[in-house]
Amino acid sequence: MNPGRPFRQAESRVSLSSFDRREALGLGMAAAAALTLPARAWAASDPVVTTAYGRVRGTRYDGVQVFKGIRYGADTGPRRFQAPQPPAPWREVKDALAYGAACPQTRFDEPQSEDCLFLNVWTPEAKAGGNRPVMVYIHGGAYSHGSGSDALYDGTRLAHRGDVVVVTLNHRLNAFGHLYLGRLAGPAYAQSGNVGILDLVLALHWVRDNIAAFGGDPGRVMLFGQSGGGAKIATLMGTPAAQGLFHRAATMSGQQVTASGPLNATARARTYLEALGLTPERAAEAATLPVEKLLAALNAADPIHGVAGQGMGGLYWGPVLDDQVLARHPFYPDAPAQSAGIPMIIGNTHDETRLLIGGSDPSTFTLAWDQVPALLAKHMRVDINPDLVVAEYRRLYPDYSPSDVFFSATTAGRSWRAAVMEAEARAIQAQALGQGAGGKGAAPTYAYQLNWGSPKDGGKWRAPHTLDIPLVFDNTGVPDSLSTDNADARLMAERMSNAFIAFARTGDPNAGGAPRWTPYTLSGRETMVFDLDWRLEQDPRGAERRLFARVPFTQQGT
Repeated sequence: MNPGRPFRQAESRVSLSSFDRREALGLGMAAAAALTLPARAWAASDPVVTTAYGRVRGTRYDGVQVFKGIRYGADTGPRRFQAPQPPAPWREVKDALAYGAACPQTRFDEPQSEDCLFLNVWTPEAKAGGNRPVMVYIHGGAYSHGSGSDALYDGTRLAHRGDVVVVTLNHRLNAFGHLYLGRLAGPAYAQSGNVGILDLVLALHWVRDNIAAFGGDPGRVMLFGQSGGGAKIATLMGTPAAQGLFHRAATMSGQQVTASGPLNATARARTYLEALGLTPERAAEAATLPVEKLLAALNAADPIHGVAGQGMGGLYWGPVLDDQVLARHPFYPDAPAQSAGIPMIIGNTHDETRLLIGGSDPSTFTLAWDQVPALLAKHMRVDINPDLVVAEYRRLYPDYSPSDVFFSATTAGRSWRAAVMEAEARAIQAQALGQGAGGKGAAPTYAYQLNWGSPKDGGKWRAPHTLDIPLVFDNTGVPDSLSTDNADARLMAERMSNAFIAFARTGDPNAGGAPRWTPYTLSGRETMVFDLDWRLEQDPRGAERRLFARVPFTQQGT
């Protein structure tokens, strides 16, 4: 499975395997041109907004103005592996009626191009006051896959429900966004390991400079993202170039404690270059190779011991401690000081790996006890005795099946271990600085755990990775949504989306009619449990947390 991608699409991907770079760019430009053609004759009532680069024409749907495929950056092809550039201004009114091309990747079913720096905006029809909170969503798919155009990310219902402006976006991925050539190809590529992060920074500059024209408040920008999107947000919290560009942050099953070190990132670059048929001395030639060749080489075996890519095979791609864009690990050895004043939500689902692992390996739902230790050793991502883990889980949960133990232990050991570390780092920071508002002291951190289980497929998935996406977006009605669209799903969507809207508006997720959600502290480890019987708990699943706290943790791939 591909973490952060919606469940229904996880197995349907296509690549650019039949095109060389010139043809891919041509396809991308043709696709981009096609995507800007109006789906109907435009009318005088169609909304037209003036941005810093030119005017864009959107459409209206259900009381919301929708703008898709707005360019926030120039074509990255001519400057491959280098920092993004703003777009050239335009004079005509550009149609923003269809999504722009996705950035190059494998196993994906959207038009792709290196000309892919586009974003999308949903804003309620003009009302008195304006200055709405802005909710910027960063997609998942680790650092290798995805785009901002999935139906689950459609911002219509969220914008309408909360009177907020919603933004989604594309940015460079895999080798295009994170191939670190700084130690191999010279100063021109010093930032190449983090250009995907710099794309996000450029998009946030666009939001700061243009969102007021769409009714948004550039002083109330919230980032939220699931899986890889959450990891990217955690990285931005420690990225100096992003400082001041956002004011709240919410991560959903996605964390980034450590980044890839420059030596490991260089070792991966060497392996990737070898797969391309290049020696390290010819590293800069990668900037001229066909797109399809660059994509094919992503499947090279990762050279770092104990790492099998990102759980998806092939090389690991992610942020790099390059001392250019990123001069410290995002959440090691502590929470980054630059974002101490940003309120934060850190959340996870109760049964992450039932989809992360079970989605691609059905046999994990029918395990025997003698199979569990070996599978735990493979999937926990921490060096702990798997027999001890099985024994402890059987003691804690005597009614659990072998598969229940496997999914629970892998969730605790790999999927929310980093979330605990980030929440605790923020709590330590708050103790040191004191909590306060208006830039005084540290902003609060709020933790959640989604316990409500999806009824899909007889309930086998329970509360898996990605389930919080349709709930936060209030998009349970999207066809094949993992949440389904029954009354309970709509109730859970109301609760989660209202909390995120309140957080975007004020930096506090407490909404009317909800149990009181208090900040996370080391003494209480307060966590909002989203379920039909929702409640604030102290240290839920604390025995599991303590079990894995016995051994050190380093984020996979870093």
